[in-house]
Amino acid sequence: MLNKVILIGRLGRDPETRYMPNGEAVCNFSVATSEAWNDRNGQRQEKTEWHNITMYRRLAEIAGQYLKKGSQVYLEGKIQSRKYQGKDGIERTAYDIIANEMKMLGGGNSEQQAQGETPTPPRRQAPAAPVGGNDESDDIPF
Repeated sequence: MLNKVILIGRLGRDPETRYMPNGEAVCNFSVATSEAWNDRNGQRQEKTEWHNITMYRRLAEIAGQYLKKGSQVYLEGKIQSRKYQGKDGIERTAYDIIANEMKMLGGGNSEQQAQGETPTPPRRQAPAAPVGGNDESDDIPF
């Protein structure tokens, strides 16, 4: 049997990290995943799913330190259900993703990403031979 989940999404809120009595870290946050398609009428449709994520130990500490709302992440883990009683007194079931692997992905407000997308200016042509002598300098115009 297999219980495995793979998600790529963006955080909907900043991670909340706390520590259990035994000193182990626990981190919780939500991740949104979306899918888009064209319906029968050719209209663009989009559906967003929200996933509750829980991480433990060192991975929880890393997530709490480096992730923030809007961060894009790759997650692997398993689905775990839990029962709770709603405000209306009805018992409900929530499904959480217990992540055991995370990769921080580019995007968002990363300065490196922004620099990587900046188009490079076209190269200038080398100037004609210098006027007034044979001054060979190291000034290369590109």
